[in-house]
Amino acid sequence: MHFLRSKIKILSILVLTSAFVLLIASCQGLAPSAPIAANPELAEAEPTSNANIFTQIVPGQPIPDEIATELLYDLAGGSETKISTAVQAILTARDPRFIPVLIELLRFAQIGTVSTDFGTGQTLNQLSGQSFGANWGEWIEWYGGTDLVPPPGFTTWKGLLLSDIDPGFGEFLQDRFESTIRVEEIQWGGVRVDGIPALDHAKMIDADAATYLEAGEPVFGLEINGDARAYPLRIMDWHEMANDTVGGVPVSIAYCTLCSAAVAYDGRGNEGTTYDFGSSGFLFRSNKLMYDRQTRTLWNQLSGKPVMGELVGQDVQLDILPIVLTTWESWLEQHPTTTVLDIETGHDRPYGVGAAYGHYFSDPDTMFPVWQRSDLLDTKEQIYALRIDDVPVAYPIAALDAEQVINDSVGDTNVVVVAQRGVVSVDADLLAVLSICMDHGHPIRGPIRR
Repeated sequence: MHFLRSKIKILSILVLTSAFVLLIASCQGLAPSAPIAANPELAEAEPTSNANIFTQIVPGQPIPDEIATELLYDLAGGSETKISTAVQAILTARDPRFIPVLIELLRFAQIGTVSTDFGTGQTLNQLSGQSFGANWGEWIEWYGGTDLVPPPGFTTWKGLLLSDIDPGFGEFLQDRFESTIRVEEIQWGGVRVDGIPALDHAKMIDADAATYLEAGEPVFGLEINGDARAYPLRIMDWHEMANDTVGGVPVSIAYCTLCSAAVAYDGRGNEGTTYDFGSSGFLFRSNKLMYDRQTRTLWNQLSGKPVMGELVGQDVQLDILPIVLTTWESWLEQHPTTTVLDIETGHDRPYGVGAAYGHYFSDPDTMFPVWQRSDLLDTKEQIYALRIDDVPVAYPIAALDAEQVINDSVGDTNVVVVAQRGVVSVDADLLAVLSICMDHGHPIRGPIRR
């Protein structure tokens, strides 16, 4: 048997302000669960009669909105005649609003939520002038750089199709909701709503009882009002959300596994509501979209801002709390009275080090298409990212490792970023198939404002 050895750089980072996260250079995500094959027929939610549709189609002109909305449902769940008529109408009008529609249908056919194949890739080629055929990933990466928009009714239509996998998806995606992101870029992450179950006030144990932990393995550490708690990565990999109360403060730790980024939020919104969160099953630009259980609004995991749903436009904000990614040994040394997650979470998961995502980090490629890319760094190279006064800066881990102390200015703020504790590593056996060595690098403190 051949074993693959891979180096995974994860630097320990202490978050001292409200804008620091550790993430890989190209964020992208897939839940650690088998994809769900959904194959029911789509009900014709919008019955149409398009016998005389061509009397209202002008070559080279957008299709009238009412007809365009009808064609959405004809394409996804209509008879062969309706599908053929819809395709002819779209190509006659050369209406570019149907490019995102066809890209969605290409994906839905791949995952089994629609069964009709009318040569979607070829139709896309004709309509767009591109030549990606049935390659959904290439279409996504191309589309992201355009300013195209879908026809009216698209959001509810997309939600209805995804409801064949989980009705909750249709609750999230509705035209009546305001959105700050492109709905076309919301991707299904491979699981149902809460298919990655959050840890809700999970049992914590004393440090001396945590015999399952290795000294050098990574944990997230959080300390509020003298209450120190550790959340091992090997457990968080399988849950991605932890709703807890730390030092009397309601807290939600939101962890995007495939961006390698965790952010801790004070659950008390600025308008007086206390929120807790679950995993929506959706990704946006390969970053986790979480949802609050109070209003079922979708939130960006990295920014902590509502992006689609009831709370959008309400100026709801959550404070970001300091959280550190470090080794268990280091956290325990600095916080000897810490408690830590009990490995008996009530969920049946193989909580070995690297069991959930070791394969992903040993592969240089992403699992989902990412259209925002840069040649400055390798796709999965890790960075120390910070944002001060809406000015973003990224420091490659290798640069911090080499320099140890970096003096810099971010906007009008002078900062010092410090990495001085040396490299630690832990070996992991991934379900007795793959062995990797996970390097955690230097703990980083920053920014110290000057």
